[in-house]
Amino acid sequence: MKKKQFTESQRLSILSEQGSGKSIEEICRSHQISPATFYNWKQEAAIHNDEDKRRLKDLEVENARLKKMYMNLKIDYDILTEGYSLAKKLLAQPTKKI
Repeated sequence: MKKKQFTESQRLSILSEQGSGKSIEEICRSHQISPATFYNWKQEAAIHNDEDKRRLKDLEVENARLKKMYMNLKIDYDILTEGYSLAKKLLAQPTKKI
């Protein structure tokens, strides 16, 4: 039997037909694939979704870390800016001669 090539979007659309109430046998028959192929695609899609969730969680953790780092740098910048303006005011005052 000739092996057919399905794109990822075609595979996902075939897998989504199961949610519409069709039986797996009907889906496989209409797309001329074996039930084993259908289950393999389903397993690959589940693994792919898990990887996406894990990656999203990693990105959220990284984002929180970067936000915290930014806030620490912002506080340091504000302190240095305030100190610089005070130093500038002190240097601008005329010195008193006794």
